[in-house]
Amino acid sequence: MTNPFFNLEYEPAMENLGEDYYDIVTPAEFPEHILRFANESLLHEIGIDADSVQEKDWIEAFGQFKGLCPPLALKYHGYQFGQYNPSLGDGRGFLYGQVRGKDGRLYDFGTKGSGRTPYSRTADGRLTLKGGIREVIAGETLYRLGVNTSRCFCLIETGESLWRGDEPSPTRSSVMVRFSHSHIRFGSFERLHYFQRPDLIKNLLDHVIFYYYPHLCEQENPYRKFYAELVERVAKLAAQWMSAGFCHGVLNTDNMSITGESFDYGPYAFINSYDPKFIAAYFDYGGRYSYGNQPIICRLNLEKLQIPLSLVMASSELEEGLQNFDGYYDQYYQQFMLRRLGFTDLPEDLGKNLVTETVSLLKDSQYSYHDFFASLSNDFNDGWYDNADLILENQSISSHNFQGWKVLYHKALSYFKREDLTQIISMLERFNPNNIPVRPLIEQIWQPINDEDNWQLFYDFLAKIK
Repeated sequence: MTNPFFNLEYEPAMENLGEDYYDIVTPAEFPEHILRFANESLLHEIGIDADSVQEKDWIEAFGQFKGLCPPLALKYHGYQFGQYNPSLGDGRGFLYGQVRGKDGRLYDFGTKGSGRTPYSRTADGRLTLKGGIREVIAGETLYRLGVNTSRCFCLIETGESLWRGDEPSPTRSSVMVRFSHSHIRFGSFERLHYFQRPDLIKNLLDHVIFYYYPHLCEQENPYRKFYAELVERVAKLAAQWMSAGFCHGVLNTDNMSITGESFDYGPYAFINSYDPKFIAAYFDYGGRYSYGNQPIICRLNLEKLQIPLSLVMASSELEEGLQNFDGYYDQYYQQFMLRRLGFTDLPEDLGKNLVTETVSLLKDSQYSYHDFFASLSNDFNDGWYDNADLILENQSISSHNFQGWKVLYHKALSYFKREDLTQIISMLERFNPNNIPVRPLIEQIWQPINDEDNWQLFYDFLAKIK
């Protein structure tokens, strides 16, 4: 076949589990297919030469869905805003196929906006173009910030008019393909508990360990070690979100991946200034999923996962694993915040003090969270090593903590030799991009697309974020 996507060696990993875990569905047919985004940087990950792929190949595979694998809409339930919902499942997407990356790991192609499924309920199974653009932007920005995230593989505009209550309508339609390690969710296990099927829970857990935690397969008590590792992965992810200044918005258990990977970007937002009460989803009236609550909610979701897992393993082992969550979170948050400050190795007390004072400064001053870190990178110079007063001297940060923070940052710099400054600069540049898509920037990108079909700001942003 001439289409490189059809020459991939797809693995029927999920398909082999059987229809207790999915329904085979039929993709929608769209009146139009315009390739708006193709993530060519991911082609290398799956062994495809970007020069061998044409626009029609993307459309044929991921707009017309002329794939070689049956489209699988996965079955799951979940706790939504704390209430159990048994009426969930892939309502506007399916698993297109699974392939091995060059790193040996299994990857999923999962669609969003590809039509109705048995779980669509009253929805149309479509994705707005703006929603697709937002997901592209989220994945690429978080990846740039070092977050363990799914990424958009491609985005195709599909020529339909959609009506939505949270967007000016009619609005344009799209279909997106997400590239991730797995679409198996906490809710995949919760559904099986709902039907009291420990046999299916055990089968799914064995599958997860075999494909996503293979290093545990030959170890003693792999179930206990799986849950303990998942706890660490989720704590690490929460720390990545918090250091990145990112609020997911809807951390229901059906939006939690069994691999500890961040995915499904709906009403997300990057914070403007440090505010633990910041809410991304307009419908989160009680602030359950606020920016500052994310670590707590992640821990709670892991606790909810214990309910189905307790049908196949000891509750004491689950409790033992969860007890480590807070320690993992604190460890990783410290590490990731220091990374944004330019450091990988500081004395423990100095490092903790610097992170604490940085958060205090950001909270007290309400200075732009992202501009603060970008300024560290952009303004850094050798003079900072000699004189604390020169640190961020051109930034108007209004806080009584600012001078004390500069002295502390200078003390951290003094821990290193002058020739080590190049490594600090490199770290600052790596983890502090200049362009973070806070809401006004996303609107600036979307407006010319909506008004004039002008995509230049969108492509310019993606180029800059890289």
